[in-house]
Parts: sequence; structure tokens; C-alpha cells
Amino acid sequence: MAPDPDGSDSRPRLPVAQLSILAICRLAEPMSLTSVYPYLPEMIESFNVPPNEVGKWAGIISAIFSLAQACTAISWGRASDRFGRKPMILIAMTCAMTSSLLFGLSKSIWWAILARGLSGASAGNVGILRTAVAEMVPQKELQPRAFSTMPLVGQFGTALGPIIGGSLASPVKNLPAIFGNSKFFAKYPYLLPNLASGVMFTCGILVGWLFLRESLETKKYQRDYGREIGNSIVRCVKRGKGHNDSRGDYEALDFNNSTRKRKQNIKATPVSYRSIFTYNTNLVLATYFILAFHQVAYDQLLPVFLHLPVNRENMSLPFKFSGGFGLESGRIGLLFTLYGAWCTFAQFTIFPPIVNRYGLVACLRWATALHSFTIMITPFTVLMPNTFLQQSSILLTLFAKSLGGIFVFPGLTILLTNSASSLQVLGTLNGIATTTAAIGRAFGPFIAGQTFTWSIGAGYIVAAFWLLAFVSLGGHVLMYFIVNGDGFSSAVSTKEMEVEESIKMVQRSVDGNDDLSDEVMGLLDTDSEDDSMEDKLSVEEGIAMKI
Repeated sequence: MAPDPDGSDSRPRLPVAQLSILAICRLAEPMSLTSVYPYLPEMIESFNVPPNEVGKWAGIISAIFSLAQACTAISWGRASDRFGRKPMILIAMTCAMTSSLLFGLSKSIWWAILARGLSGASAGNVGILRTAVAEMVPQKELQPRAFSTMPLVGQFGTALGPIIGGSLASPVKNLPAIFGNSKFFAKYPYLLPNLASGVMFTCGILVGWLFLRESLETKKYQRDYGREIGNSIVRCVKRGKGHNDSRGDYEALDFNNSTRKRKQNIKATPVSYRSIFTYNTNLVLATYFILAFHQVAYDQLLPVFLHLPVNRENMSLPFKFSGGFGLESGRIGLLFTLYGAWCTFAQFTIFPPIVNRYGLVACLRWATALHSFTIMITPFTVLMPNTFLQQSSILLTLFAKSLGGIFVFPGLTILLTNSASSLQVLGTLNGIATTTAAIGRAFGPFIAGQTFTWSIGAGYIVAAFWLLAFVSLGGHVLMYFIVNGDGFSSAVSTKEMEVEESIKMVQRSVDGNDDLSDEVMGLLDTDSEDDSMEDKLSVEEGIAMKI
């Protein structure tokens, strides 16, 4: 879109500040989720569980998280549709922080299972945060970059979690110079990593309370005491640095309150499930389930496959073989670190420009096909003639698979958002998507694990991976029936253009009146490039009152 004749640029821009706040709120949850992985087997053994049963209980603890999340995600979404995105985000983070600390205090296997279940039940932020992003960025041209933000933060948190868990667990033993004499951490050796997660949760809660804007249409005009305090802090900081706020505090408060009083009468109409489950939405949800099923199952099988001892006996190529790489945990961790670093880089640099050039649905068709292909060839990397080629080939396979992942995860979120019939159903819809994915994450690893155990005994290790490739292929087929809907961006963009034009007309009409012009220009002066729609409406109405 070309600049306006008066020199201003009317192109929509990303609300960078608000997306950054959402990113801070998002970071703690994946970090807390993955921080338990390095010490979970040791923790289970400390509960006097026999070594041969550690794997079983680790699977139960992991599955209970997804099952609890599946049971509560829709309720979180519906609650955010009723009470607002911001309060539910803050409540979910508080509950997640509490359950994380309870897990660190676990002294029995059942305590750990209960705490992990509470963590899953508290994991409602994924869908709510996606909804908030969708409401903040309805313009299709900005969606690829905006919807890359949450997966990027998720990747970073997922990579950071194991580092924190591995380095801070059992601090009396692993960090004797600092905690060697601590009786408290000797009694609770797995609390420190969860305290670190708690610090991140606390930062997210405070930043969200002070600076996050409510994005739900029916709640965004209500008074927000947290943001009022946050704005006061910002003004104090600016004054300390010598900046003057050209807007009078009294006038700004008066205009905002007058707008709020008029807008608070907006009421949400009841949402029916018929308006949620459209044909296109059902296809996207089915693809969500398929993706969660094979993605998490693959991530669970891969380290087991890499650790599996080398076995060159009873081979009958190309399909009959049952050995693994025989790698130690340190080497496996290095491969996954390289893989995670590549994913983090590719998520934000490759996804947006490619989607903008070739289109979202076309990219997702290619990405889902790449998923199926890379899963299918994974077991054959073990047949390379030497260790270097084996590890290089599996790393290249992971890199190729990640190219599919960086498109599919944010891409499906965009498709789901644009399939929504209205903003009113978006929170519930994202809750349903979270539930659907959680069910896939619960059943995928269980079925794939059973198949993997059978395939090793039968001598056909390819069976487990080909099962996942076949499931992944189902998602590829569905992509030929899914369309990228219009969403609700057109109405929002039109309203924004009307408001901007109205403000410009008023500005031109007061150019000859110096006193009035100063007051109007004070209202038009903003310190942020990403002012929300309600702020623009408040300014417009405030100018009208002055005139």
C-alpha cells in the first residue's frame, strides 16, 4: 500500500510491544515443561521405584500432563471468551507456577503424578495466547510473521528447559560450592529447577499485569488497574529521562473513561457449537490431531532409536534390521541442541517470506509431504557405513524435517484463526484445538511405543516409523481440502482506515486555531507505533468532544 499524499504511511504494522509481552508470558511454560526431562528418571528412582519400571512411570507422568490438558483446554478457551484474554492468561500462569513448585517438592510417585496433572490442567495459555495474537493481528499480510512469534518462543523455551533442569537438579551434589551445606535442597533435590521456572513465571505475570492490553472486544474497554499502574511507571521513567508527555493526564483519563462507559455496554452473544464446527474448521482440527500424534511420537522414539545398541545380526536388507546407533546421552543431547538451534533460526527467517511469496496452503502441502518423507527415511540412516555418516545423515534428516515443522505449526494456527466465523468463537476454538492436540500427544507416543517394542522383536524397526509416516500422510491429504478463509481482517482493516481518515480530517479542520490545534495534537501524539484500535477510537471521540 502506497503512502498517503500527506507523507504518512497507512500500511498496517505489527504490534511489536504487545507481541513481545505475550512472548514473555509464553516463555515460562515450555521451559517448565521440558526442564523435568533430564532429572525425571533419577527422580522416579528416588521414590524407590525398581529400575525396570522407571520407563513405565516416566511414560505415565508424561501422559497425565497431556490428558489433563485435553480435559481442561476447552474450559480455558470458553472462560477467556467470557472473562477476557488477559485475566485468564494471568490466572493460568499463576496456576502453572504453583503446580511446577509442587512437582519440585514431590516426595512420592503419586505426588509427582498429581502435580504433573495439575500442570497439564493449568496449561491453558497456549490456546489463549494464540487467540490474543489473532485478535491483535487480523491482517493476513502480517499473520505469517506474527504467528511465528509463539512457536519461536516455544522453541527457545523448549531448548532452555533441559539446560536448566540438568544443571540445577540435585544442587547439593552437582553444585557443592554453593549448596553443599543446604539441608533444604538435600531434602528437596529437584526443587531448584522449578524455582528457576517460577522466577520466569513471576516475570511473565508482572509484565502481563502491568502492560498487556485486553484484546477481547467485549472486555477491552473495561478499566484495567494493572495497565494504569504500568502507564504511571512508564511516565515516571520518561520524566526521569527528560521526556515530556504532551497529553494532559486529566484529559486523557477523561476521554478514555467516556469511551469506556459507552463501550462497556457491549455484551457477548452466546456462542453455539454449530458456529464453531464449520467444515473447514473440522478439517483443520483433524490435521491438528494428526500432527500432534506423529510429531510427539517421533520425538519420543528418536532418542530411544539413537540409544538402541548396534545390531548387525539377522539383517535382510532393505527392510529387515533392528539395531540402533548405540549413542550415549551426551551425544544425543548434542544432536538435539544443533537441531533446536536450527529450528529457532529457521522459524523466524524462512517461514514468513516463503509463505508471503507462495501462499500458506501451498506451503503446508509441501511441508506435510516433507514430514512424511523424512519420517519414512529416518530408520535407514543407521545403515550408513560409518559413525560419521550415520550421525550426519540423521542430523540432515532432522534439519529437513524441521523445515516442515516450522511451516506446519504456525500455518495451522493461521488456518484455524481464519476459519473462525467471528471473534467471539476464537477463544473456544483455540481451546478445542489445544484439546485435540493434547489427545494426539497422549495417544501417539503410547501407540508408537508399543509398535516400536514389537518391531524390535520382529526385526523390522522400520515398522514404527512407517506407521507414523502413514499417519502423517493423512495430514497431507487433508491439506488438499482445506482453504485459507477470509477470517475477520477485512472488517477490522476497514474500520481502522475510517478512524485514521476521520482523525486526519479533524486535524486539517483545526489547523487555523492554535489553541485547539495544540490540544488536538496532544491527543494525536503517541509514543507507540502499535496503538490498538480502542486507543484510536478514544482519540477520535476525544477530539470530537474538544471541537
